[in-house]
Amino acid sequence: MCFHSKQSKKAQTVEKRFNATVENITLFESQTEFNGFSYPKTPIITNTNTSKVQLFNWGLIPKWSNNIDIRQYTLNARIETIKEKASFKHNIKNRCLIIADGFYEWKWLDNKGKNKQKHLISLPNNELYAYAGIYDQWINEDTGEIINSYAIITTEANELMAEIHRKKRMPVILNPEDEI
Repeated sequence: MCFHSKQSKKAQTVEKRFNATVENITLFESQTEFNGFSYPKTPIITNTNTSKVQLFNWGLIPKWSNNIDIRQYTLNARIETIKEKASFKHNIKNRCLIIADGFYEWKWLDNKGKNKQKHLISLPNNELYAYAGIYDQWINEDTGEIINSYAIITTEANELMAEIHRKKRMPVILNPEDEI
């Protein structure tokens, strides 16, 4: 699965590539590598606001959830079961582009995963691309805090990723013509 992502391009480069304005340039450029389990804010473009690059938290919190901790299980959504899983099925119309220029996977070199080799997966020339994703807006009933969050959609691994990823999964990386 995809739990470590990278987006190292400047705001101006992202704006030009996606024809959208970065909402918060200072925060946007403050971090370039993301560990999903820290639930970072990363750049996305929603299908309802295609002219803005916004920062949403990685780890989908469905609006119906009463527990923020659900996001540890919703960093990724399998495309094969997205319409069945309660955490995802109500958000399949809330599509988003998750902007990146790479992701990391570790190849297990032994059966228990104690010895691993880190791989950076990127497009030629470190080009920008977008993962397919879904998003939601969650409101904490006690505090009124609003958290916009998303999950990366994953699929079966291609030949390269099947050699690296032990569960044979990878994020859905969209061709530019398939973006929102």
